[in-house]
Amino acid sequence: MTETPISPTTVLQQLQWRYATKKFDPDRKIPADLWQTLLQSLVLAPSSFGLQPWKFYVIETPELRQALLPHTWNQRQVVDASHLVVFAIKTNLNATDVDRYLARQAEVQQTAVENLQKYGDLVKGFLQSPPYPLNVDEWSARQVYIALGQFMVTAALLGIDTCPMEGFLPQEYDRILDLPAQGYHAVVLCAAGYRAADDNYATLPKVRYPLEAVVEVR
Repeated sequence: MTETPISPTTVLQQLQWRYATKKFDPDRKIPADLWQTLLQSLVLAPSSFGLQPWKFYVIETPELRQALLPHTWNQRQVVDASHLVVFAIKTNLNATDVDRYLARQAEVQQTAVENLQKYGDLVKGFLQSPPYPLNVDEWSARQVYIALGQFMVTAALLGIDTCPMEGFLPQEYDRILDLPAQGYHAVVLCAAGYRAADDNYATLPKVRYPLEAVVEVR
């Protein structure tokens, strides 16, 4: 029998414990070592072709968070959570981005870029002439949600609360954070920290369809 690094019971307990935190305790901060683990979960997130078409902006400055608040439907998670992460895509992904990734791959795997050229041509071909109708920015956004999921599960396993947020104005975030000048566009947010003691949502039963309603084996 294969030994698992973490017990299945613990995994399910933490996923049951997790919820989209509506009210954070503004006085509780995520310890530095745990936050570094969460950041590494983003670095280690999988993506199609390994391209990592993203950047994660951690908004720490209180004044900046206050400026973002009215463009997030005044949801207090933005200012009260220990940390706020803006998940952004690299816009207009192209051959230059593929070359950048190949250079990094060659560096890490200690090989010549020329040895990776065939793979690079495959990826460039996909981006330039996809085998199905494809908006590259929308495709990149789907990759970002993979990273978001990994971030949230890692947080739950560490006993850290999160709240994914699509209720914001991306164009205003882009403007305030000056993302277009860097070639990026905000897609989704995630607040992280610790739930407030009086957040009534924390004790509500999780509403999910039963397994047999959402999983079909063929």
